[in-house]
Amino acid sequence: MADIVLINPKFEISFWGLEHALPLLGKRANMPVAALPLLAALTPEPHRITLIDENVEAIDFERCARADIVALTGMIVQRHRMRDILSELKRRKAYTVVGGPWVSVKEDYFGDLVDVIFVGEAEETWPEFLKDWEQGTVKKRYEQAEKTDLSKVPVPRLELLKMNRYAFGSVQFSRGCPFTCEFCDIIVIFGRRPRLKTSAQVIAELDALRAQKLALVFIVDDNLIGNKKAIKDILTSVIDWQRQHGYPLMFVTEASIDLADDEELMQLMVEANIGAVFVGIETPNEESLKEAKKLQNLRKGGSLADKVRRIQDRGMEVWAGMILGFDNDDENIFSAQERFLREARISTAMVGMLSAIPRTPLYDRLKQAGRLDENDDPAHGTNVLPVNMSRAALSEGYVRLMAGLYEPTAYFDRVDDLYRDGGIVIDRAWQNYAVSHPWAHRAHQARLWLESLGLFLRVLAKVPDRSLRRVYRRRFWSFFRARPEPSVLRIYALKCAIHWHMHKFIRRLMTTEKPLVNTY
Repeated sequence: MADIVLINPKFEISFWGLEHALPLLGKRANMPVAALPLLAALTPEPHRITLIDENVEAIDFERCARADIVALTGMIVQRHRMRDILSELKRRKAYTVVGGPWVSVKEDYFGDLVDVIFVGEAEETWPEFLKDWEQGTVKKRYEQAEKTDLSKVPVPRLELLKMNRYAFGSVQFSRGCPFTCEFCDIIVIFGRRPRLKTSAQVIAELDALRAQKLALVFIVDDNLIGNKKAIKDILTSVIDWQRQHGYPLMFVTEASIDLADDEELMQLMVEANIGAVFVGIETPNEESLKEAKKLQNLRKGGSLADKVRRIQDRGMEVWAGMILGFDNDDENIFSAQERFLREARISTAMVGMLSAIPRTPLYDRLKQAGRLDENDDPAHGTNVLPVNMSRAALSEGYVRLMAGLYEPTAYFDRVDDLYRDGGIVIDRAWQNYAVSHPWAHRAHQARLWLESLGLFLRVLAKVPDRSLRRVYRRRFWSFFRARPEPSVLRIYALKCAIHWHMHKFIRRLMTTEKPLVNTY
């Protein structure tokens, strides 16, 4: 029997992390990573397993030193903290194994700090490794011959995490993406053939999330609609489950922009209570989209802004991923990005400089052209050497664009354009359900009033910047008079909390020589 500790290292402050907003919500992290509870579920008895997410609790290194196996997972933005943890574990003579996205594309990164590495998915190799450990035949490297059959994946053991410390729950329906975006490592790690869980598996995981009393859940698929026909069947089951239980969960997910071309799919997502969707818009520059092979963003059916508005009008807010620094970008791209986001009514935009992740087609192309900075911490926050501007100009333009996007007036004008003037309704499924369930509707409305006003009061109490508190009061009260609905007032309060996070994040960008980068 092995005594095992699984660790998810602390993330650096980022767009996704919402580190500055979380205290306003009474939480410590935005959501749990999927790997820890899934690996726990794949660990057979009688092995003993402990999960540590450093984002919600400190690492007990003495406990780790007593364990037989200490396993880490992590992404590119966690690589420095992973190295620190592994160095401390090595000092304590711990037996260490590492998997996850970063070591899968940069196998030699941690050198002799690691005893065993896992490349790619590990649903088959993790149990294989544990058998080898018992028999004393452990290999230095494990990689599955085939991609995981998701229909055989067990329900993650969420009960082993401190779930009450997260703002969101997380669930995965599928893996893989059919597209060929040059900069993306998703198809490198998970492949181009989308693989899906069964409806029964998904429902079992929703039951587990509901048992943890979570209301907001991120469907973490890199592209939920990679296989449109199959996901429609799963969404139909999710809709039935939501209706049966009174719509206990509100979802956020990720999807490609071709969602806007499928009316049936948008309707199913709305009926499943998906209120927001993150879309990789990347850029309004069509030549850059061609360069990046982001061809799905160039299909007929209207402009990118038109397609975003179609998704919004059906009842889902659009969050956008945007990239600066393609070969076809010059210094006009900064104003073009700002203009697009304003016209598309997108308030929540993750903007990053183009970075080349090892093993991606972009990395290989730029390496061959001699246009990569191979330093682990490249100058100006990106390892790409741009064509039509310097890295300094790219970095400075990035910070300037971020500051402009999240300047209070610009930010709340975009929020108001969608929620006040556009009148978007992101809980249509619940509202339809409420018509025939009046008592549930009254209880739900009362809870939303308490949540929205309570959250806004916490924002006012905990944000120390007096001028921003004044802005939040004025914008919230103006919105309240125009649309006094508790469901959207809760969203508006959340938007205030998100703005505070971005304000602090951008202040840090403006005071460091090497900006933090939100890498895909």
